[in-house]
Amino acid sequence: MKDRMVNLVHETQDQICKVLRDLDGVDYREDEWSREEGGGGRSRVFSNGNVFEKAGVNVSVVMGRLSSDAAKSMGGGSALGDTRLDFFASGLSLVLHPKNPMAPTVHANYRYFERGKESESGAWWFGGGADLTPAYLFEEDAIHFHQAHKEVCDRHAIADYAKFKEWCDDYFYIRHRDERRGIGGIFFDDLNQNSKEACFDFVEDCAGSFLEAYVPILEKRMNEPFTPQNKIWQQIRRGRYVEFNLVYDRGTTFGLNTNGRIESILMSLPETARWEYCQEPVSGSPEEKVVEVLKHPREWV
Repeated sequence: MKDRMVNLVHETQDQICKVLRDLDGVDYREDEWSREEGGGGRSRVFSNGNVFEKAGVNVSVVMGRLSSDAAKSMGGGSALGDTRLDFFASGLSLVLHPKNPMAPTVHANYRYFERGKESESGAWWFGGGADLTPAYLFEEDAIHFHQAHKEVCDRHAIADYAKFKEWCDDYFYIRHRDERRGIGGIFFDDLNQNSKEACFDFVEDCAGSFLEAYVPILEKRMNEPFTPQNKIWQQIRRGRYVEFNLVYDRGTTFGLNTNGRIESILMSLPETARWEYCQEPVSGSPEEKVVEVLKHPREWV
């Protein structure tokens, strides 16, 4: 399973980067990195192109021994405690920040973990998901993104779209703002309630469906007209994105606690963001419309 997951994340990275390169009109910068404790990764980042302010598609394959803090952030169930500290982790992580404020940011992550001996109960699991973060709400885009992921879930007995959708809304919650980071998608973790084969098949299907879920939305919005005020609002929403990733995101915490490559860990952050003092959207405005959905998640399909 380790080898199959490593192959999957590298092949998926290649497929996604080929499509992004064609859309953006520029090639990515690639950095291969390693860590003393074991393993490494391959980071690919697009910038200064036609479509993206910054777009990163990373893979990592790391192993070693966890600190107790890293063990807590890694998950895997409380039964593992702090005693099984040898680990293996392989995953794909991407964040795409378009230039046009009408085109949504998107995030996806698919990963496989082992702790201790593979034969031990609860010692392996899968996690992942994908979520959409628009600055401006287009309901048909939200429906398309959620429908694509529901169809993936419906193909696999191990998956539950309604549960994973609610999990996504709850996970990407910025508590100090009382709002979600975006309009959600699916999120799951500690997935090992069925056979490894069934779990892998679901994750493989999710990863293979990412382009279908997102690219039609991007192509529809990336050339839409926008105003300077629209751009300011996008930057304010990106500030919220930064707040979640640096304060709450478990993947960021895990990377920092396992001596990961800092540039790869913080690849998810946009190149630009904005924090205005006491900023509030105008009542009845398109900006208020998206904030209302972030505070009160909706059922899209």
